Amino acid sequence: MKKLVGVLGWLGVALVVAAVALRFGARPEWFWAPQWTQYLAWAGLAVTALYGLSQWRDIGRSFQGRNVRYGSIALGSVAIFLAILTGINWIASRQNKRWDLTSGGQFELSDQTKKILKELKKPVKVKVFYSSQVGSSDTYRDKLSEYEYQTKMISAEYIDAEKDPLRAQADKVDTVPTILVEYDGRTERVTQADESNLTNALKKAIEGKAKKLYFLQGHNEHDLEDNSEKGYSEFVKALKTDNFETASLTLAQEGKVPDDATAVVIAGPKSDYLATEVEALRVYLKRGGKVLLMVDPPAKPEDPQPVNLIALGKEWGVDLGNNLIVDPVGQMYGTGPLTPIAKRAPGGHPISRDLRAIIAFPMARSATPIEGGASGRVAQKVIETSPQSWAEADVKDLFATRRPQQNVDKGDLPGPIAVVSAVSAPAPDAPDPASPDLPKTETRVVVAGDADFLSNNVMNPQLGNSDLGLNIANYLAQQENLIAIRAKDPENRTLAMSTTQKSTLTWLTLLIIPLLLVGAGVRAWWKRR
Repeated sequence: MKKLVGVLGWLGVALVVAAVALRFGARPEWFWAPQWTQYLAWAGLAVTALYGLSQWRDIGRSFQGRNVRYGSIALGSVAIFLAILTGINWIASRQNKRWDLTSGGQFELSDQTKKILKELKKPVKVKVFYSSQVGSSDTYRDKLSEYEYQTKMISAEYIDAEKDPLRAQADKVDTVPTILVEYDGRTERVTQADESNLTNALKKAIEGKAKKLYFLQGHNEHDLEDNSEKGYSEFVKALKTDNFETASLTLAQEGKVPDDATAVVIAGPKSDYLATEVEALRVYLKRGGKVLLMVDPPAKPEDPQPVNLIALGKEWGVDLGNNLIVDPVGQMYGTGPLTPIAKRAPGGHPISRDLRAIIAFPMARSATPIEGGASGRVAQKVIETSPQSWAEADVKDLFATRRPQQNVDKGDLPGPIAVVSAVSAPAPDAPDPASPDLPKTETRVVVAGDADFLSNNVMNPQLGNSDLGLNIANYLAQQENLIAIRAKDPENRTLAMSTTQKSTLTWLTLLIIPLLLVGAGVRAWWKRR
């Protein structure tokens, strides 16, 4: 009988432990888990109660004499400990904080995503359709929990499309995984749960319509579809992640900039623009247009200067110098002195305020704000080179000798040199915004002394070229809230090993270390004997 009573005690404990394990270890697709958790918990408590009733004499004796005092102290200590633990959990549930301890911060959201989430005006509903036959919802929960941690405006729902096909059919989901992002009546779809796709879908749902950038063609500018080192195909891909559409425009044929243009990009023309083209740009700017003007230095000293484009830059307070920037610091990064390494300029311009990485400019000229401005338009430095750099005025001698040497007496400008400058001004012919909540339309111009900094060969994750280009696009679109550091791909830390190294590691882990442990045990046993 005593053995049976003892078994009851252990059985009660086992049932309670099983209930707790099922409660915290069950997966969402185990729909039967909550019901069985309750059954096991009640059964465990009932069996434990029966065991307690059968041992009432022993329990009564434990409250007599010295044991009572010791038991009371132990019970009080346990109660205090539980009270402290409960208080800590109560505070943690309301003042929680997360830390990403990985070296690259791969589990932490980017600055841009955090900024978008904090500025949400309306709630966002995320529906994740997955299949339990392929995997669980844990993958999506891990990522979306970071979004929910940043703001209470986001709520996520996880739906097994195999078990609930009616919900999938109602939302027109025919493939899994599919993630729906709903905001203010608009819905965007993605099929991957990485931060880049999720944030891009969120931006599209918030903005409602993609912004359109027109890249001017007709003067041998950089090609949008070119996959070579000089092409812009990688930058175009990056623009799509920020909800921008791109299109080519031959201004000499069209005669004007289309009305749906968010901004116009002039990407390093090899010949000057016609007077009629420049006049079309002036008309566009007067009605609130936005222009990114990138003018490369001449490839050869005898090449003609783009006079009309340089004059357009001066009208907006930026002087494109007839020079070539030389930067000895570039050699430290494996580039030549004609590839200046630049960083954000002092002053905190919105384009570069959060830009931390360095930017490479393969052969650049200065783009310096004119002191005092021009016609009331005062430009501001955005990106500048290092103090060791200078703008070489005698370009012909530099190409001839290939030995750059600073000489201020000959007109060289000492560094740091502005290579990107920006200006904004009221637009006299701009229509009033459709809504009083929208910002007033203004003209914005960004001038750069180089167009190669957005080409494919410098779209390196270690550089800030891509972020700079996207920040400029968002600034021109008057979307300062989207100017921030974007999500990066997780760092790949693959350990490459030779065949010999793999073989050595295999023998070391499977044979040598176990044999050493066995030998140590045998030695200890032999000593005791």
